[in-house]
Amino acid sequence: MLTLTKALHDRIVEHARQDHPDEACGVIAGPAGSGRPERFIPMLNAARSPTFYEFDSVDLLKLYREMDDRDEEPVIIYHSHTATEAYPSRTDISYANEPGAHYVLVSTADTDGARPFQFRSFRIVDGEITEEEIEIVEAYA
Repeated sequence: MLTLTKALHDRIVEHARQDHPDEACGVIAGPAGSGRPERFIPMLNAARSPTFYEFDSVDLLKLYREMDDRDEEPVIIYHSHTATEAYPSRTDISYANEPGAHYVLVSTADTDGARPFQFRSFRIVDGEITEEEIEIVEAYA
């Protein structure tokens, strides 16, 4: 199960909404070994595409060095889908190289505002996808 504060949930959704029609992407880091998402890090989609996302390699290297210096790890790796449901694509699965991370997908395909965006979390390990429940809390206990 992914436990996430409402504030972080809302920041992910807002980033997805702002970057639409391109896919948004980013990381939420947390203290190494804690499994607690704390630090919101929106990234630039270097592909600038509505159907694909790619972290800029220089930005990603900088991020991993920064997380290492702060004794953090990527707890959540998120991105949006702009025209399809919030479910990992074959490309998403091939890029999933953090077996301890939660992969959060937001679908901004429903942009008429009639209902909330899809917001789902998955574990992706060795190509196997497992959807998990999400608990939204005001603050961590």
